[in-house]
Amino acid sequence: MNQRYLTKSRFKLAQECPAKLFYTGKKEEYADQKIEDSFLEALAEGGYQVGELAKCYYPGGHNISTLDYEDALKQTNELLKLEKVVIFEAAVRYKSFFIRADILVKNGKHIELIEVKAKSFNSSDADVFIGSKGGLTGKWKPYLEDAAFQKYVLTKAFPGYIVSAFLMLADKDSRCPTDGLNQKFRCKKGRDGRLTVAVSPNLTQEDISKRILSKVNVNECCEIIYEENCGNKNESLSFVELVDMYAEYYAADRKFVSPITKICKDCEFRATQEKKAQGLKSGYEECFKERLGWTDADFLEPNIFEIWDFRKKDKFIQASRMKIAQLTEDDFGVKSSEKAGISRTERQWLQVQKVQAKDDTCWIDKEGLALEMSKWVYPLHFIDFETSMVAIPFNKNRHPYEGIAFQFSHHVVYQDGTIEHHGEYLNTVPGAFPNYDFIRCLKMELEGDNGSIFRYTSHENTFLNHIYRQLQDDINSVPDSRELLDFIRSITHSSGGSLEEWKGKRDMLDLWEFEKQYYYDPSTKGSNSIKQVLPAILNSSKYLQKKYAEPVYGAVGGIKSHNYKDWKWIDYDENGKVKDPYYLLPKLFADYPDEYIAMLDEGLFFSDSDELHNGGAALTAYARLQFEEMIPREREELEKALLKYCELDTFAMVMIYEGWREMVK
Repeated sequence: MNQRYLTKSRFKLAQECPAKLFYTGKKEEYADQKIEDSFLEALAEGGYQVGELAKCYYPGGHNISTLDYEDALKQTNELLKLEKVVIFEAAVRYKSFFIRADILVKNGKHIELIEVKAKSFNSSDADVFIGSKGGLTGKWKPYLEDAAFQKYVLTKAFPGYIVSAFLMLADKDSRCPTDGLNQKFRCKKGRDGRLTVAVSPNLTQEDISKRILSKVNVNECCEIIYEENCGNKNESLSFVELVDMYAEYYAADRKFVSPITKICKDCEFRATQEKKAQGLKSGYEECFKERLGWTDADFLEPNIFEIWDFRKKDKFIQASRMKIAQLTEDDFGVKSSEKAGISRTERQWLQVQKVQAKDDTCWIDKEGLALEMSKWVYPLHFIDFETSMVAIPFNKNRHPYEGIAFQFSHHVVYQDGTIEHHGEYLNTVPGAFPNYDFIRCLKMELEGDNGSIFRYTSHENTFLNHIYRQLQDDINSVPDSRELLDFIRSITHSSGGSLEEWKGKRDMLDLWEFEKQYYYDPSTKGSNSIKQVLPAILNSSKYLQKKYAEPVYGAVGGIKSHNYKDWKWIDYDENGKVKDPYYLLPKLFADYPDEYIAMLDEGLFFSDSDELHNGGAALTAYARLQFEEMIPREREELEKALLKYCELDTFAMVMIYEGWREMVK
């Protein structure tokens, strides 16, 4: 049997939950949702790109590319015989610990360990890692523990050396020195599923002349970690004892007895029925069966993880009251809201009551919602943005993680009930900074009347505030900046961090807030996401079912659409439930000949998925469009997919509005 090492990724996983050590890496045995999450994949791609950029700051470094542990160790140890050397992915082993250091710099008897993270910080902030009470800040602790773990292994493996630990991070105070830097680090996924980054041969010295990644010494933080109690209130463990315990359990492939807590809600080792049918097991369910004695039947009962915004999960878990059937009104401290509509605690108790009564009908405050809707001014405008924030900027003089608004969709509902997809915007020009054209186009779409404007959640307001600050801070002249600033102020309100305060005359209205105040459908299981609310309202509204079971969308004499023709939004599954419209979106390359699909399989395309139905996939697709070398047919297909996806986002809002309108009559 091969040696089972505690690596830095496994250490990080154990810090989340030690039981996960038993499930990780067993992809043929246990389901792992993180592997399939497209949004996490987009984040991972950013991490891979940042890692490759960091290497470019150390010309002449040696890359250890082999995946074989022994080969990697042999190559690393040979290089370390040199007096001075830089090694990428340096392999280091100590007992049952094994790390691959992102960047290792040896100079005589001094070793610099540099852990590269696609995490942003401001170099101008003092003591960014240390909190007001002297301890490590919560958001940085996992990254610092990662560095501390690697420093510990290095120090033990090379006792005669001085080891200094650093984090290399995306510095939001820096500016990108050139256009197109992001595009020079191209992510690809091989047949084995591994992501790799190809660095363009056109990368220049100017591209890396001003560093957008900063190296920060974290030795002091490592010492704080080594000195603190790493156990719990009943058990005192040093850092060394903790990692030794993790290594022992992992080496023996023995499951750690971890308590059930609120973090279990987001466990990635959960298996859907589809995955179970494929023979995969659920680590999540195993833990509950072993810790709480649950049976398969217990997982069919609603539990507190489903309750919206419930902040007392751990308290009720400890009291063995996880089932919604066990809860009472007193558990929620129900209080009415001072604002219109239902309060947070009233909504929570409503959810519990519905479950306990086995009542799957939707609830709506007809009077309250009707009063709210009576204030809306026609024509009604529904907008949705697709945005990106990448670690390595696409454009010169832009900061890491500076926001890019690359797409919007806009539907209009007129007072007579007429609906049309009025307009849209998508930046398709590689290397162009789209934000100001985005605002100009949005302004043209909305300035023709004084109708109410709707968004879903605060994202659009937050991003318009972000562009407002970009216009103010831009080092280049923007001739119409005053007009654009005035327009943004007219349809938004100032958000957190703004030096100014305002509330526009046409400040956008938030359907998400109205949904929380006036409407609840048990099938959402407490979620207020539009991806859950839309299928729920389609299943409860006979009006919507009748209307959109016909191909009226994009039809002559029907609803005007820019991207659909004779489209039906209502289809039913084998159980008679309306299918999620997002999964009715056309698959990519569906109409393309086999030879193009074969090219896709060979990795000649930049994408490897045939679906685009969520925000993570949209982020990835836009990043792909920034590469000028893309095969034209893939570019065309991705553009069409993005336009269809974003159009559905705003039409989803329209359908929710229509459903409510009919319900309150």
